Amino acid sequence: MVRMSAEERRESVIRAAMSEFARGGYYGTSTEAIAKRVGVSQPYLFRLFPGKKAIFLAAAEYCMELTRRTFEEASEGLQGEEALHAMANAYVKVIAEQPERLLMQMQMYVAVAAAEEAGDHELGEAVRAGWMRLWDVVHVPLGADVDETATFMAYGMLVNCLVSMGFPPEHRVWEGLYPSARITGRLEK
Repeated sequence: MVRMSAEERRESVIRAAMSEFARGGYYGTSTEAIAKRVGVSQPYLFRLFPGKKAIFLAAAEYCMELTRRTFEEASEGLQGEEALHAMANAYVKVIAEQPERLLMQMQMYVAVAAAEEAGDHELGEAVRAGWMRLWDVVHVPLGADVDETATFMAYGMLVNCLVSMGFPPEHRVWEGLYPSARITGRLEK
């Protein structure tokens, strides 16, 4: 059996943490559950990360980076409406095939609101910075048009909310979205 390096183990912790936090949120997920999923002890987990918040921050940054790459790869070489629909299609595919990424995003926003309410701004700063990287990667292919970028991001957040609330693909609530943002038939398992 090949032993993992500390960096490989760290990456496996981040992936496991994203799965656990996606389901339980920041406050409902224990470091014990993360350690168990990875197959390490909690003391080992804390050799890799100074605490639960650091693990959550790493998982949040990883989630945002995956989404940023999704948009970047989908829009490569495209501009305007072609880029918009390519990014929307890619994102809808991701949330249909990897629902943990959507759930992690939603948990990040809830965790930021709770942390900010408690006076802790570190999480919010990190998540907002990641969100701005998403904005920037979408903004350029959409012609650096602020209105187009805002509309695209707003549609994405609406899709996140509708999917999170469990609206089925055939529900009338999807009718107002542009075709590539519709979930119709894509979330059926």
